[in-house]
Amino acid sequence: MRLGVLDIGSNTVHLLVANTQPGGRPLAKTSEKSTLRLMRYLTDDGSISDEGIECILAAVRRARAVAETEQVDELLATATSAIRESTNGPKVIALIEEAIGQQLQVLTGPEEARFTFLALRRWFGWSAGQILMFDIGGGSLEIAGGSDEFPELAESVPLGAGRMTVEFLPQDPPGDAAVEKLAFHSEETLAAVAARFGRIPSPDHVVGSSKTIRSLARLVGYKRSGWGGAARWMLPQQELESWIPVLARVPATSRQELPGITPERTFQITAGAVVLNEAMKALNVSELEVSPWALREGILLRYAEDMGW
Repeated sequence: MRLGVLDIGSNTVHLLVANTQPGGRPLAKTSEKSTLRLMRYLTDDGSISDEGIECILAAVRRARAVAETEQVDELLATATSAIRESTNGPKVIALIEEAIGQQLQVLTGPEEARFTFLALRRWFGWSAGQILMFDIGGGSLEIAGGSDEFPELAESVPLGAGRMTVEFLPQDPPGDAAVEKLAFHSEETLAAVAARFGRIPSPDHVVGSSKTIRSLARLVGYKRSGWGGAARWMLPQQELESWIPVLARVPATSRQELPGITPERTFQITAGAVVLNEAMKALNVSELEVSPWALREGILLRYAEDMGW
């Protein structure tokens, strides 16, 4: 079966087309991505501006055309935090559904965490034991932990890299004082979350997913030989923390020249680094491993095996 996942997130509209079968590994065939940075289109009342809506619809129409060209058997269309939490979300959802000609599945934060956790469990396998997961999107940070296919505990926290850039780091470069304020806000926000994760078993394996974390691993981390000789990226917390003052003082146009920092992530990578650093400290994580799979792969796996959500 050829499935397509249309992921309408805070940073991008991303279509992944893959050949799937129950119990098998999704084989990616096509990927189509449009950069949104949707947080910049949020108005004072929390709604998405008309310009932002047009950007979403244009990206969705392009993705739909690619899905039709690829002759997908089923298109799984999802939206996450930015659209879910906007005050005009119902209007935006209706317009997206009209553009794609089908229903849009709006995921809650814990649902995002559950699907992503499933992808990580399948990628690393049962031998990974108790997994602790971090995933940083544009609007929210997902944290999940457990030893089964789905997490025992899943949390969604409004500490997304795009959201925090708009709220705390609007200047370019942001400077040390603004970064310190964001770090303090993140620490306060994560205190109760960390306490809840302290009540479940300690992780055997700590994993990060999302483009923001992959970018940071390429900037501050290192490669380690994995199963079958495949290289895997590791991200140490101390090295991440040491890079934050550098990112705080470098303008966005120069940040994208650094290793791993892409143009679509350069504006919010500093906020992402601060949030991840505080999350790792709050949960006593010294190092994490980066997963190549994330939310979209989790949705593919779930649907291919259960033929539904």
